[in-house]
Amino acid sequence: MNFSPEKIEEHFRENFSERGELGAAVSIWKGEEEIIALTGGTVGRDDNSPWKTDTLVPVWSATKGPAALTVLLALHEAGLSVNDPVDELWPELQAGEKGSLSFAQLLAHKSGLAALDPGNRPSILQHSEVVKALEKQEPFWQAGFGHGYHPRTSGALMEEIVRRATSGSTLGKYWRDNIARPLDIDFFIGGLSAEDLERVATIYPPKVIKSSEEEARFYRALGDPESLSLWAFSSPRGVKSLTEINNLEYLQSGIPSLGGVGSARALAKFYAVLANRGFWNGVQVIPEIIFDSITTPIAYGEDYTLLLPTAFSAGFMLDPVDRETGEKVRHLFGPGRKSFGQPGAGGSHAFADPENQISFAYVMNQMQSGILPNDKSLGLVNLLYS
Repeated sequence: MNFSPEKIEEHFRENFSERGELGAAVSIWKGEEEIIALTGGTVGRDDNSPWKTDTLVPVWSATKGPAALTVLLALHEAGLSVNDPVDELWPELQAGEKGSLSFAQLLAHKSGLAALDPGNRPSILQHSEVVKALEKQEPFWQAGFGHGYHPRTSGALMEEIVRRATSGSTLGKYWRDNIARPLDIDFFIGGLSAEDLERVATIYPPKVIKSSEEEARFYRALGDPESLSLWAFSSPRGVKSLTEINNLEYLQSGIPSLGGVGSARALAKFYAVLANRGFWNGVQVIPEIIFDSITTPIAYGEDYTLLLPTAFSAGFMLDPVDRETGEKVRHLFGPGRKSFGQPGAGGSHAFADPENQISFAYVMNQMQSGILPNDKSLGLVNLLYS
């Protein structure tokens, strides 16, 4: 790869001068070395403190990547295969009855539990109540057949699997004890100390709501009070305003679907471990069998929630491929066919490219509308592979 660091830095600086960025950082790794580390802007509109490499920020759905690996590791340590039926561990879940749903399918957004019915929507902060709601929820499609992104409910699904697989540990604690601390990854799914909280930047909602042509159907569906798209992004209830994610109750709650807080360096290092097929400092820190489940497509085609083509492995998003041409439909994760990652609402973006041993993360605090990454990060990705 013969990319130009100067052009990458130029695009990054233009994010502030031309694309409305407030504070941001990008981190790019090759193998076990960070080869690009850029920061810019401030941690808030009313706080002119400069963004640093260790500045933390809520990353919304980019949390799903670390959370998914936590689930996979917890299952592995419990002696369970990702292809085992969910009801072996969670028999009360109606959607998985009679072995109709595997852990891999659940992680690939195929459970049919993308939303909760009106009247069956407890607070996203009440895990036990959300679990009860999920257990009695009728799936929106036959579990294991078809898929639709689970923007919120996936958090409680992953959390409950980890608690049952580990006899009670929360997902955030299992992540911290078994992945984050051993690998020195500065990323939190709840459990921030007072010192950590002082490093958290304030995140702001988009100034303008507009959609790309690709996302137009989804945004039209959000205007329909009966659409699955709206229900999925509204249940469990809570986080009615995007600024609520700055509140302590959400920062500390450890919601695996959207509550993660970290730096660009931390997210990129997390994906660097995966880009190296689970090896770090010469040691296999993530079992090879887990890596295989991360790179194998499980769900692909039209997404019932996002209303555009998507693809997922066991817990990670992939670039969908056109079945007729064999070409990628989009390139969120570069040109590699084995690349995977997970973007977050507003513009955070992170992925691993194991074919080139590259990992990438971009985080920011001025959100931009759109359900897919925007030019602030994708421009950097394109330059990286130019």
